[in-house]
Amino acid sequence: MSKSALQIERSKYAPKMPASIVGATRLAEGKPTASVADQEDIKKLFPNTYGMPIVTFEKGESAATSEPFNVGVILSGGQAPGGHNVISGIFDGIKALNKDNKLYGFLGGPSGLVDHKYIELTSEIVDEYRNTGGFDIIGSGRTKLEETEQFDKGLVICKELGIKAIIIIGGDDSNTNACVLAEYYLAKNTGIQVIGCPKTIDGDLKNEMIETSFGFDTATKVYSEVIGNIERDANSAKKYWHFIKLMGRSASHVTLECALQTQPNITLIGEEVEAKQQTLDDIVTYIAEAVAARAAKGNNFGTVLVPEGLIEFIPAIKKLIAELNDMLAANQAEFDTVADDQKIDYVVKHLSAANAAIFESLPAGVSRQLALERDPHGNVQVSLIETEQLLADMVGKKLAAWKKEGKYVGKFSTQHHFFGYEGRCAAPSNFDADYCYSLGRVAALLIANGKTGYMSSVRNTTKPAAEWLAGGIPITAMMNMEKRNGKMKPVIQKALVKLDGGPFKFFAANREKWAIDTDYVYPGPIQYFGPSAVCDQPSKTLKLEQE
Repeated sequence: MSKSALQIERSKYAPKMPASIVGATRLAEGKPTASVADQEDIKKLFPNTYGMPIVTFEKGESAATSEPFNVGVILSGGQAPGGHNVISGIFDGIKALNKDNKLYGFLGGPSGLVDHKYIELTSEIVDEYRNTGGFDIIGSGRTKLEETEQFDKGLVICKELGIKAIIIIGGDDSNTNACVLAEYYLAKNTGIQVIGCPKTIDGDLKNEMIETSFGFDTATKVYSEVIGNIERDANSAKKYWHFIKLMGRSASHVTLECALQTQPNITLIGEEVEAKQQTLDDIVTYIAEAVAARAAKGNNFGTVLVPEGLIEFIPAIKKLIAELNDMLAANQAEFDTVADDQKIDYVVKHLSAANAAIFESLPAGVSRQLALERDPHGNVQVSLIETEQLLADMVGKKLAAWKKEGKYVGKFSTQHHFFGYEGRCAAPSNFDADYCYSLGRVAALLIANGKTGYMSSVRNTTKPAAEWLAGGIPITAMMNMEKRNGKMKPVIQKALVKLDGGPFKFFAANREKWAIDTDYVYPGPIQYFGPSAVCDQPSKTLKLEQE
């Protein structure tokens, strides 16, 4: 494997971790937990793993097993910076417990468990991937673990390899699957434990015990570097409005964090759009007014940040999408037989009058994407909807009308960008390198202490790493019931941007000034070597939340 100069130096980095898990460590149990919502439904579905206590690790004599055991690890879902360090932490953690312990990596995501595709992860392999981005050590996949046949096939290979526990590294859906698997294996008395680790760059897998999902810090720093570069270009050329869409389908955390780092002129937050019941025209007018105000000062340039899932937060369109999802789930077999050029007509005929009118009012490209492009859960693939282009075009039309009325005197030229995949496999920041390694070490300790159905937890993360708090939270404590493919299913509750939270309140207090002035910040690239004030800082979101 060829390596860059940075990769060679970066491989020498020794991640920092909580002092409580260095040396002798004992487990302390707290009070029983309850799910965040739908308690009776969740308890009925997870009778064996519901109500377990939150646990923390403290310095002291360990009661954990020192007998040899083997572990299987799965990378599930989209990539996020730091996954390799979670695996490094697991590997070092189980080897510290007993040098004869083995780690097996299931290849290509959860399907590797079902199809019995795996490799043993040796020190030679793991050492090649320390502090690197990506999931290429074993690959990832989006196979859902939902069927008992899958669980039973996984059990066969676990027994064959002597695997005591499976660690699933993934987002809310993947960890929901981990919980289902833990429940099944416990109910069947298989002796197989299941532990989850919180991954997603979207930042929507968090709560009191999971302060942030790994990868969010690195990805937002990567995006913010490029946004800063674009802002500087805009301020140099002074002739373009840049519309920038950012990853984050279900929540606007990535967009808000990038706004806090770069101070663009306009930032749209989906959760606010929904709370204020804004229409598409409301949003377009808001942007156009800022463009006109800057033009009046001679500034015919600017930056607009747009969350990937914005269109689903517009109440009228959200209702349309909900009906679309239900209608297509109920009529999928019939819909599949309809000719492609007839599918839009089919959709219109099967919608309520109000939603059919909204559907027909949308640009043809958007309505087609809403109707035809679905993800594995049967939902709209919002990342394929070019919201940034749609908004730029609609703002342009509104400004042209205003110009005829004498309300606008500037020039409006646009550039469009979508930043997503560029940040998912970046070399992890020091924060993510440390955080992910710690999550892996904690997962190993949870296994050694006999826990299952837990998610690895590291808290107090705005403090130096030595002061971080390590433990685990029952996955059932994070769950609620949501409609998927037309049916109610248990899933981990997504954490949306809180409009009364510190990060949004700081943003809201400053955005009017940022809109009119050219008050850009240029963060520059992630720094791996140098002063802690530059290299070890957590995200602005995390700091403002903790304050």
